Amino acid sequence: MTAIATHQVPDAISSIHTDLFIDGEWIPAAAGDRFDVLNPATGEVLARVADADASDARRALETAAAHQAEWAATSPRGRSEILYRAYQLIMDRADEIASVMTAEMGKPLAEAKGEVAYGAEFFRWFAEEAVRIGGDHTTTGDGGHRIVVSRQPVGPCILITPWNFPLAMGTRKIGPAVAAGCTMVLKPAELTPLTTLLLADILVEAGLPAGVLNVVTTTNPSTVVTEWMDSGVARKVSFTGSTEVGKTLLRQAAGTVMRTSMELGGNAPFIVCADADIARAVDGLMLAKMRNTGQACTAANRVFVHRSVIDEFTEAFTAKMAALKVGDGAAEGTQVGPLVEPKAVAKVSSLVDDAVSKGATVACGGQAIEGPGYFYPPTVLTGVGLDADLVRNEIFGPVAAIIPFGDADNPLDPAADDEVISLANDTAWGLVAYFFSQDVDRCARLSAALEAGMVGVNTGIVSNPAAPFGGVKESGLGREGGRVGIEEFLDMKYTATPIRR
Repeated sequence: MTAIATHQVPDAISSIHTDLFIDGEWIPAAAGDRFDVLNPATGEVLARVADADASDARRALETAAAHQAEWAATSPRGRSEILYRAYQLIMDRADEIASVMTAEMGKPLAEAKGEVAYGAEFFRWFAEEAVRIGGDHTTTGDGGHRIVVSRQPVGPCILITPWNFPLAMGTRKIGPAVAAGCTMVLKPAELTPLTTLLLADILVEAGLPAGVLNVVTTTNPSTVVTEWMDSGVARKVSFTGSTEVGKTLLRQAAGTVMRTSMELGGNAPFIVCADADIARAVDGLMLAKMRNTGQACTAANRVFVHRSVIDEFTEAFTAKMAALKVGDGAAEGTQVGPLVEPKAVAKVSSLVDDAVSKGATVACGGQAIEGPGYFYPPTVLTGVGLDADLVRNEIFGPVAAIIPFGDADNPLDPAADDEVISLANDTAWGLVAYFFSQDVDRCARLSAALEAGMVGVNTGIVSNPAAPFGGVKESGLGREGGRVGIEEFLDMKYTATPIRR
């Protein structure tokens, strides 16, 4: 099976600034170094981007700190209007932004356009939240003092975004920071910096003042981020990425007692109960598994299917997976794009090979696709054992591992619920869980028992700007989006004033 590649570089990329964005200006890295950004569908170079070092990082953070007081003093309505203008500009330029995302990350163009709408919505949501930052006023119990509780911006923030949703992960962090009155330094993933650089230009057009947002691209993230974390200047870090890196950042944050938001890895269970609507569950798994070619922290990783319906479910699901069209995301009709880099293909291949060596059966896919590009086909594995590495590790690819549970001859046995809850919770992660059932009582029980920050009931999509996104256990700390999203960028201040009588 050979993937289709278009071998075309979008015109939009030629107009993107590829230097560092510091204090409202585009400047080269201090050492003059640059790095290549590749199209994962073809391996071709899209652009050469400034490669920052510690001195560049220091300059960016010093700039953010210098502008913090002035930016914090701006009106909530003013910050709101900047965000709303940015929302409108993103929507106006949706096709351009989507083409850049598809080129540098690989996702099909239709999905990229969906991300543009999703990512833009964070700016609209936090434009509305900016003018609703509240407080409290009361008196002490003895009537001697007034208690005034206010919220103030936490201060200069470090924002670190991943490669898999290059627009939405930027807007999900920038939006609440701008709304709260915080200045920022932002490091996008080196694999997909172009969308972020384009977003910075859009924010300038929307009226964001110089120095509020500073973007530093680099192939040496440890050097750049450590410079920020150890500075004592930054007051918050918001990170989306692997649990391993998140733990390192938490250790570094302890040195200056920095506020943290961590959206880390996942190992999402997807449960198909005996009473599930099978057609609906199949469609739900297609969404939960194949969004972004499976390269999402919310992707279904372990698919637990009750033995009484496993044959019906597997047959229907495998047929849909096998029918998906793989190719360059820019090509018409492509439904599954490439993985982001060769290492990703190697990892997925290794996980599949391990599962098969331990008894799993390949129902479709199962072998990497010949290039150019970094492709792996939609793959369904049945009879996956609990000792398989992909049960314990995030797959981050288009592979569904189907694991049976329950008694085929006794579909109503409540012991099956206990079994699958135990299986689902047997992981260090707890970002999201999905299940399909038509029984109201079972839905209530599973929702309460599953150890996850988010639960999808009869749905394969949970992400929404209006909802608090985040996990428990090793999937992270804090929440992004929703009404609580802005709280992550605000400190609470209590002021006591004597009441004179």
